[in-house]
Amino acid sequence: MIITCPHCKKRYSISDEGIKKIRERSVVPCPACQGELPSSLFAAQGEAPSTPAAEASPGEDSLKYRLAQALKDLPDMPQAFDQARGLMADAHAKSADIAHILEAQPAVSARVLRLVGMSLYGDPESVSSIQQAVTVLDVKTLAEFVVLACASGLLSRELNGYGLKAWDLWRHSLGVAYCARELASRMNPDMMEDAFLAGLFHDCGKLLLDSCVEDHSEAILPLVYKEKQSFQDIERGVLGFDHPQVAADVCVKWRIPKSLVVAIALHHNPSRFEHNPLACI
Repeated sequence: MIITCPHCKKRYSISDEGIKKIRERSVVPCPACQGELPSSLFAAQGEAPSTPAAEASPGEDSLKYRLAQALKDLPDMPQAFDQARGLMADAHAKSADIAHILEAQPAVSARVLRLVGMSLYGDPESVSSIQQAVTVLDVKTLAEFVVLACASGLLSRELNGYGLKAWDLWRHSLGVAYCARELASRMNPDMMEDAFLAGLFHDCGKLLLDSCVEDHSEAILPLVYKEKQSFQDIERGVLGFDHPQVAADVCVKWRIPKSLVVAIALHHNPSRFEHNPLACI
């Protein structure tokens, strides 16, 4: 594995056996500058860095406990998400398969019909039935709309801590998803769908951190407007963790494939995982 010290930027090539030994240590200093090397550098490929919300109890730091509670309160991903992804990967999937998914989950179906109508005709009310949607779209495209419908129901809420109105996060996430797919089509076409999903959920950690950011606004706002620091650095400095880091916990709850979690957790620092092409996209 190739790792890069975030302090002095020196790079090291470490064997798998060396990585195993390093993971057993609580603090790992850089041999060159003696700066502490974050544990996330030594996560296995496809393995998410350790995150604060996954294991927290009332006796621990109150912010970590709040994140754990926020994670529990976060709505579940609809079952239609997994079913639709399965159909997208199935070359033999039929229209009846996607119709069956939608008929069984009316809430998702309603969002799908609105998305299809808006996309095709510029009118969310123009497609009024599952049969109509199945008629005008192929299975793969309609399955993608199911994935988007599931995500839109989870990423559309207002985030006061980040100054985002309702649907702002969704619009941003959707834009990133399509840009990531386009980049993948040029760099590695086999990764187009993974890049799309990673882009769609890359900022989901903000759903957990929002109330914490809002509560610490007096400390955060001067750093944003006067010090001109990046918001990710401010999150780490004030809260002790950042939104890409806690996004890994959200991904686990929402059953996002493990192969995408590292890319999502490190989307602001892809150089830490140069061997992971999805993170670089």
